[in-house]
Amino acid sequence: MRVSCLKICPMTQMASYKSLPRCSIRWNSNFAPDNAPRATDNEQWLDHLAKTRKVLQPLPEHGNGGYLLNDANLPENRKFPIEVAPASSDSPYINVRSSLAHFTSIQYLQTFNKHKHRQGNFVDVRIIKCRSGSGGDGAVSFFRDAGRSIGPPDGGDGGDGGSVYVQSVEGLNSLSKLRTTYTGGDGSNGAADQLDGARGKDTLITVPVGTIVRWCMDPREVRELVSKKIKYKKNSNLRSILEETKLKLDCTGKNQPNCIQLFRTAYNPGEGWVFKGKSKEYHDDKDWFIELKEKVKSYDIGLFGTELQEDRFPLYGLDLSKVTEKPICLLKGGKGGLGNMHFLTNLVRNPRFAKSGRSGLEQYLMFELKMIADLGLVGLPNAGKSTILNKISNARPRIGHWQFTTLSPTIGTIKSVRDETTFTVADIPGIIQGASKDKGMGLDFLRHIERSKGWVFVVSIADEDPIADLNILINELGGLEKVRTKNVLVVCNKADIDCEKPESINKYRKIQTFCREQSWDSLPISALKEENIDVLLEKMAKCALY
Repeated sequence: MRVSCLKICPMTQMASYKSLPRCSIRWNSNFAPDNAPRATDNEQWLDHLAKTRKVLQPLPEHGNGGYLLNDANLPENRKFPIEVAPASSDSPYINVRSSLAHFTSIQYLQTFNKHKHRQGNFVDVRIIKCRSGSGGDGAVSFFRDAGRSIGPPDGGDGGDGGSVYVQSVEGLNSLSKLRTTYTGGDGSNGAADQLDGARGKDTLITVPVGTIVRWCMDPREVRELVSKKIKYKKNSNLRSILEETKLKLDCTGKNQPNCIQLFRTAYNPGEGWVFKGKSKEYHDDKDWFIELKEKVKSYDIGLFGTELQEDRFPLYGLDLSKVTEKPICLLKGGKGGLGNMHFLTNLVRNPRFAKSGRSGLEQYLMFELKMIADLGLVGLPNAGKSTILNKISNARPRIGHWQFTTLSPTIGTIKSVRDETTFTVADIPGIIQGASKDKGMGLDFLRHIERSKGWVFVVSIADEDPIADLNILINELGGLEKVRTKNVLVVCNKADIDCEKPESINKYRKIQTFCREQSWDSLPISALKEENIDVLLEKMAKCALY
């Protein structure tokens, strides 16, 4: 049983403290008495705080709503290289170093990015500033009626801050409608008559299925860092600078790091008081307040420990590859402060102080859309990928005789000729030699075919050396070892051009021989004249579904 999930009925809370073993309430010292507490209730609670732990200790593992994946179950394309430094004996965290390129997006470095153009409203990467709401302050108030000018304290607790959630839904195919900032509402302050403040409003971010949410750096800080390094390394490109720059992270995990530990900017345990009538200096000189503050310090440590437990983000991100029935909490709101009704004791009769609310958590998160298509079309610019997709599906991609006609991915739905089952095909911008070094359109669009079961290589048989073009594509995609993990179909387009010449036939035979050595299928087609399209559909269905 998870201790942090233990719930105690408010009416029997103070009585149950004595009956529970000490280990069972280790992380429950933040349970303050319910509204309308008596002085004896508060004294029991404060005495319990004094007897419990005095220092913060490492916390048990905690996941994000059950969506934290085990590293062993992650696909290889989700992982990136990390360096684990020797852990300090007095630190509960694992020190991790990794390339800055994994925690930012080149598309957001506008000053240095050559690929600023867009096609339509398609956006597949967004960096968003998220902030959860802060908790409201507890109230300093005293009961008053016609018979007495000042009565017992009745200041209510502050409301908890709103949290930031994410949910993947069907019907969306772009991140273009996401805002740049999502903020949870702050909790309201407590009020008189033991009225607790209202809870801050939660914020929900809806994204398409296939979105990966990852922690990232502030883009402005990355731009400043890159601008300084470019001045000293004028011959370096942007990608190499991001790869060379290492980022240090505090991570948690049993044997291997799996979560990034996030930290709030909040008051230290024992601090965070709201005073009314008398100043902080006045109270700090009183022995009874010093003793009270030391007891409440354990309560603050409990809150701090809960925050450390909740403020963790998966190192390799949250993969929303399926529709999420329940929203997933990204950033938890701050806890509301205690009102002065909790500090009434036989010694302290008129507490003119309360606790401040805990601050929210502010982080930058990168939302990366990876389309879920059964097949991915891969080819050099102007090889005819868009024409093929236009002929075989309901998609209408942009077609032209110039290079880089396709500037953003397009997905088409195809019905299998054999058994009428459907599958999807994604067309991505053309790849050129050196794309892995950010030439042409780069390789950022490959994220949309990473999940695909099969890849369809499209080469133009009319080019001078189609087999060399095929090898360029294979090398830019990571080599034969990576390509072999997919079902592969090689399509030789524009076979109607000089089809009777022996040179054209020899070109196809070379490709056919190479494909047989790799156990791949191949065929010649003419997308423009719709020749061999039926055979292409049959082979694509086999590649996608079987």
